[in-house]
Amino acid sequence: THCISSAASDVYKRQLIYWKQTLAAAIKAPKFTLSFFGPRYWLIWLAVGLLYIITWLPLPVIRAIGAGAGKLIAIIVPKRAKVARRNIELWNPALSSDEVDRLYHENIRRTGMALFETAMGWWWPTWRVQRAFEIEGAEHIEAAKAQSKGVFGMALHNMNVEFACRGIGYSYPSVAFYRKHNNPLIDYLQYHGRNQSNKYMIDKRNAKALLAAMDDKELCLYLPDQDYGPKQSIFVPFGGVKDTATTTATLMFIRRSESVPMLITSQYTKRGYKIKVFPPLLGLGEMEDHAALTLLNEHIDKAIKEQPESYLWMHKRFKTRPSKTSPSLY
Repeated sequence: THCISSAASDVYKRQLIYWKQTLAAAIKAPKFTLSFFGPRYWLIWLAVGLLYIITWLPLPVIRAIGAGAGKLIAIIVPKRAKVARRNIELWNPALSSDEVDRLYHENIRRTGMALFETAMGWWWPTWRVQRAFEIEGAEHIEAAKAQSKGVFGMALHNMNVEFACRGIGYSYPSVAFYRKHNNPLIDYLQYHGRNQSNKYMIDKRNAKALLAAMDDKELCLYLPDQDYGPKQSIFVPFGGVKDTATTTATLMFIRRSESVPMLITSQYTKRGYKIKVFPPLLGLGEMEDHAALTLLNEHIDKAIKEQPESYLWMHKRFKTRPSKTSPSLY
């Protein structure tokens, strides 16, 4: 009896320590203030009201509006549109000019839809989010949980990732990094929109907190597929670019935790959306950095090719070059 009581006490103490750490690490929820009704926020409220109304339309209608919004975005920010086209050319040199053109235009349409998918992720009722989602590969998450391990979910920057994060939370509540918005009202809407179905969010610079969450067997989401600059990055192939700046932080998280690493991506379907969980990428942590990140980029490349029009091509993925004398690819 004494042994059982002692074991229960140890479990309780560990849980207490964990929740104290969680409360300390979690981003504090921004509060609503009367200042949000001031003139500086009126245009935001107007846009929010319009978005909210549109999100109540049937999904096919929202997608049609999103396609039109994408064309408008390409006109308003032509430099970003050019970046998207250039990225597609660099990523897959085997594409013909017509194929690049088709993929580019479809990506522009998905870019416009992303605005509404963000609003859908923040404001759609639970029943509607759940009805629009399906999960493929959930057995990989279940297998990790059965081994009493956390999941290091490496998510891709697909256009619909904001909505997907809300969807996955209903089946597997997760922990993720959070970057506060500079505008207080948008930050308020963003935080409370994202936090409806998931556990908690931590500051994007708080790596220790993410490691602690993985050690506590949580599903943690991390995005490893962008150009984060030369610091803590090495140059490995990605698509058609031999030297692509790729963050080594991904390997740090894998090596310093016992979580199971796996890619997670969000894709479009005819009736809504699909979250696809890929098989675990075991062994990455034991490999040398260059080989490990080369292999990871190969898997990311394959995942993107399943639905390349959904990927965030407007980001300058190949901006950082190996040296200051290396010519820009843009």
